Amino acid sequence: MYKKILYGAAGAAGASVVAWRTMFPWIGDDLIMMKLGSKALKKQVEDIEKGIFLVNRFEDQVHKNPDKVFIIYDDNLFTFKTMDEQANRVANAAKSLGLRVGDTVALFCSNSPEFIWTFLGLQKIGVIVAMVNTSIHAKALAHSVIASGASVLMVGAGDDLKNTAIEAADDMENVKIWLQGCSSSQLPANFLSFDDLMYRALPVPIDKSYRSEVDAMTTCCYIYTSGTTGLPKPVILSNAKASRISFHLEILEVNESDTIYLTLPLYHSAACISLYGAMRTGATVVLRKKFSASHFWQDVRKYNVTIFQYIGELCRYLLAQKPSELDRKHKVRAIIGNGLRKDIWTEFQTRYGIPFICEFFAATDGNTLLFNASNKPGAIGRLSPFMRRLEPNPRRLVKYDYNTAEPVRDKNGRCIEVDRPGEAGLFISFIPPEARNKPIYRAAAEATAKKIIRNAFVDGDEYYNYGDLLYRDKDYFLYFNDRIGDTFRWKGENVSTTEVANILTNVDFIQDANVYGVSVPGQDGRAGMAALTLTKDTNLSPEKLKKIYDYCEKELPRYARPIFLRNLEEDILTVTFKQKKNNIVKEGFNPMEIKDRLYFRDEQSRTYIPLTADVYPKVLKAKL
Repeated sequence: MYKKILYGAAGAAGASVVAWRTMFPWIGDDLIMMKLGSKALKKQVEDIEKGIFLVNRFEDQVHKNPDKVFIIYDDNLFTFKTMDEQANRVANAAKSLGLRVGDTVALFCSNSPEFIWTFLGLQKIGVIVAMVNTSIHAKALAHSVIASGASVLMVGAGDDLKNTAIEAADDMENVKIWLQGCSSSQLPANFLSFDDLMYRALPVPIDKSYRSEVDAMTTCCYIYTSGTTGLPKPVILSNAKASRISFHLEILEVNESDTIYLTLPLYHSAACISLYGAMRTGATVVLRKKFSASHFWQDVRKYNVTIFQYIGELCRYLLAQKPSELDRKHKVRAIIGNGLRKDIWTEFQTRYGIPFICEFFAATDGNTLLFNASNKPGAIGRLSPFMRRLEPNPRRLVKYDYNTAEPVRDKNGRCIEVDRPGEAGLFISFIPPEARNKPIYRAAAEATAKKIIRNAFVDGDEYYNYGDLLYRDKDYFLYFNDRIGDTFRWKGENVSTTEVANILTNVDFIQDANVYGVSVPGQDGRAGMAALTLTKDTNLSPEKLKKIYDYCEKELPRYARPIFLRNLEEDILTVTFKQKKNNIVKEGFNPMEIKDRLYFRDEQSRTYIPLTADVYPKVLKAKL
């Protein structure tokens, strides 16, 4: 299938270029995107046909450039050879403990070289790695581990991670817990120090025949997404998909001479673009445990960084720093990421002198990639008539129902394409026959089914529903508009309204919680807001507001904690007793327009305070 698309597109292109360039002046950009995409696709096909996957490409770099620096972390230099030897120790230690091809280990580890060599070591013996979000609390950790089917939880160094794992242990029956960064003498009796085993394990390689059962469709790892149906779900990344991710940096023509700066969490799919791309190309990665706006450009200059990856909020935080005469003193030639809004794109590019910005659009559980190779401010890609003509089954924008997050159908039961510039449509992508009937999430058939749109344009076809609204301009550039359904995006993370509502209703005086995201001027994404229905004869006293604050602090990651509360006088339900969000989302959090009592999460006083007409202007200026 890949070859048919690749070579068919190339053949059709030449004859039409002159005529199309007259009608569409941006056709040159289409050809650039096609060239980049075709080049990467050809290499992907070759790797898949030869059975070459991510860990193989890393091992190729070890043999090619053993003494080249692969990872820089806290001023320590880790060569490809060093990382490989540590990965071999992991593989031999894990193998000695009985792990085999097809087993799963949940990795609960912060950004560090240990994360990377643990991942690689497990890949060397064909073990699936479930990469768990390190910001979650004990209950969500236990759920994530169990949902992955992991027999082992590997916990990275750090008291915060260790304590969370200990707290979650009782809810993870039959799951072994191995810890890094400590000796056995420091652990409870039922915990194992993996460091002790690493010290005794040999750094010799595992013969590749040991993982001979691994193929393109074998699972490489699980990456979690909150999705639209509740608690984190493990998304299946096959070896073929992980390999495809490693080719995303082809857009920037990254090679072994590049140095990539990576501050995004390694458990996140976005970070995989830089990490996997470096494994394949031999580039050096400068890794930080966490993003720091004050240290960002210092590091970029110090390590002669040429590429860095961003999310939109990261760029906004950098712009908030005091201007410096050193702002443009660096060697960055290109950056790649998602979420850089049009309103700050030009300012960011101009202030810091970034020659090329590649904004992309993708989803962990999706099956396609859009990218902007034109340096067009705010755009996430293109869907021009020329490109659509060359795609057997083009990606589409269709009309949608906000309340159901599903496409609107015409009288014949078919989806209706959006055809006007500026009109938002639900983005969907075609699922080829050979990719159907395969789960998107592990052990979550219902969640998988909700992502599939069937009989969209002809009987028997299938499309993946991204749940995202995009729109195009007159030149066929695409822009992100919003998310629909039961998720919203805040601080670079997708927040599941169902998960937050389930946590809130555990508070004894909260009968129901309708959770949604609201737009805040000057802020990226949507801030969390919860419309609460209280038990009979209950008022939100200062003591109860403090209790909600403390409970959210304990049970929810920072990005998921509601910024605003609304005390509903009466439930807002449909005739089938489902929560209605549309109107209250539009109403927002303005106390001058809402009769219900409103509250704001005040981190200074560590409670929720009344959101009055006097407080409202201060909230609009606050850094949330």
